[in-house]
Amino acid sequence: MSVLVSLVVMVGMLVIVPLGLRLVEPPGRPGGGRSSGLPALRRLWPVPAALGAVALWLPRGPAAGLLASCYGLATVALALQAPVRLARTRSLAPAEIAVLTALVTPAVAGTALVAVCWGRPLFGFGPSVLALTVAHFHFAGFAAALVASLAGRVAPGRAGRFAALSVPSGTLLVLVGFFTGDWTELAGAVVLTAGMWTVALLTWRELRSRAPDRLTGALLAVSACVLVATMLLALSWALGEATGIAHPDLSWMAATHGVGNALGFALCSILALRRLKESTV
Repeated sequence: MSVLVSLVVMVGMLVIVPLGLRLVEPPGRPGGGRSSGLPALRRLWPVPAALGAVALWLPRGPAAGLLASCYGLATVALALQAPVRLARTRSLAPAEIAVLTALVTPAVAGTALVAVCWGRPLFGFGPSVLALTVAHFHFAGFAAALVASLAGRVAPGRAGRFAALSVPSGTLLVLVGFFTGDWTELAGAVVLTAGMWTVALLTWRELRSRAPDRLTGALLAVSACVLVATMLLALSWALGEATGIAHPDLSWMAATHGVGNALGFALCSILALRRLKESTV
């Protein structure tokens, strides 16, 4: 795993996921009380995340693999909150589907991280593809689905529903494309791009209008603008892979699309949404 990708992944593990989890409201249940193990996961997350971050910098083998496995188990525990939540909400509303996607996708990243740190292939994929999978499912998986869900709740019309459904659908198609071929991955990139551009539009039009201060508004503006550029890069890369036309290589994509999505979109969005949430308490 390259230094740049490792740094991006660390942002996802140590910052994006724990901050994002604080934006997920556990569903209520009859009789009150906590509805799931999500509050405990929020409190404990820094421990496995720190172990996983250390694993990124160790030589591939048992030590790195065991530390990464601690993080992998935490992501599985998070994924198990999805069926618990579904059983209690009994809702497949678009925004809820996006939340469920956000809870599940870190497990894909965690599983790939374990394989990378043990130095072993997974489903025929080598370390370079797996390393990018770790990054992708922290940001295009967890962060994108979470922000799409929150944007969909703020704007519950057609655009909000489309964003909340298309981001999970596009993410799933991209995952399926890893196994079935470049054209499926291209279809996933098209759907995901359409969804993320809709999220950008909702962020610019709806969320910015609710910003309590200039900093929050600026964070939302940066997030929306960055998404336009980073998803265009993702679309051009997927099109090039499927058709053979000239397109950026993976190193360039990591330095542009990856860093932009990690810092410009995910970090700015989640920080802004936290500020929005705190301003309404």
